[in-house]
Amino acid sequence: MAKRIKAEEEESVHGLFQEEEGLRKLVEKLVQASLSAEIEGYLKARPYERTSRRRGHRNGYKRRRLRTRVGELELKVPQSRDGEFQTHLFGRYQRQEAALMTTIAEMYVQGVSTRRVATIMEKLGGFQVSATTVSRVAQDLDEQLEQLRSRRLDSMEYPYLIIDARYEKIRVNGQVVSQAVLVTAAINSAGEREILDWRIANSESEATWDDVFLTLKSRGLGGLQLVISDAHAGIQAAIRRRFQGVAWQRCRIHFIRELLKRVYWKEFAWIAKDLKNLFKFEKPEQCRYAAIEIANKWRQRFPQFSQLLETGIEDCLTACAMVPQHHHRLFSTNMIERIMRTLKQRTRVIGIFPSRESCHRICGALLWEIHENWRLESPYLRMSN
Repeated sequence: MAKRIKAEEEESVHGLFQEEEGLRKLVEKLVQASLSAEIEGYLKARPYERTSRRRGHRNGYKRRRLRTRVGELELKVPQSRDGEFQTHLFGRYQRQEAALMTTIAEMYVQGVSTRRVATIMEKLGGFQVSATTVSRVAQDLDEQLEQLRSRRLDSMEYPYLIIDARYEKIRVNGQVVSQAVLVTAAINSAGEREILDWRIANSESEATWDDVFLTLKSRGLGGLQLVISDAHAGIQAAIRRRFQGVAWQRCRIHFIRELLKRVYWKEFAWIAKDLKNLFKFEKPEQCRYAAIEIANKWRQRFPQFSQLLETGIEDCLTACAMVPQHHHRLFSTNMIERIMRTLKQRTRVIGIFPSRESCHRICGALLWEIHENWRLESPYLRMSN
């Protein structure tokens, strides 16, 4: 009996490829099966199954059409009697489609002809859209991004804040200028990573970071113990003003880069080798002693290098006062550096953004994707001892 059913299923699938629109029907079957699996997982029971684990009952179906690259799918979305069942399929698909539509909107702004955009959309998405539709989808995406960027933060504490900025070329008032993209990430009290804020600013200054921190506090940010960043003077001043009593950790990677800028290239390799061993010790006292030795070794040749090493080493050891199991994650801004590399890979294709709004939208969509991927991963830090 089982063999006959399996043979019938295989014959049905093979038959789809012989029919017109066979691929669309095959995708339709797969998506419908996914919906059935979702409702079974939610109810903890298959259709007509009696079990003690059942948590509810079905309540028929609701018909819905879904546009895809293989055509329009006719689906029957299962409903639960309590009305609480919500499939995740459509939300994820709509976000992907919204990102695609937003990209097309940027093509319009940059002068690509409507006919050319329509041709590209037909090849990539399997259907055409009007400029009105693109505008509406971009507006919907902006609203969703703003909900993420302005959400309340008082449901849990955020002990660690990691901040950084990168620069993008943006056309402002007819001129191409460099604008700062300020990104704020955090590790919450559950050990999970989150994107808290992003914005476009004229520069990375005390005023801009002060506004970022003030906004975070107004949204309910609490429990902050440590801010990790590079040694930008504006960041340090804003931290002192808005986060009194909060410790600051200087990114060790940025610190070493700054040190190497103060040496000649002939000695670069030798000094880099010395600095590589600077933070290999577990105890802060050992790191301080190593810094003094390296500074004395090169003081006569590079006095500025030695002075910076002696005055800056202490700020690189702040995280040593935190939970020992967290040290490896808190000594640098590596977490947010990976985010910045992702942004660079995606935005360099655009080159010059036509407006600040377009840069904010594209960067926001990418950060939203990163934020959601983090939520699916295991905790970044183990917060309980």
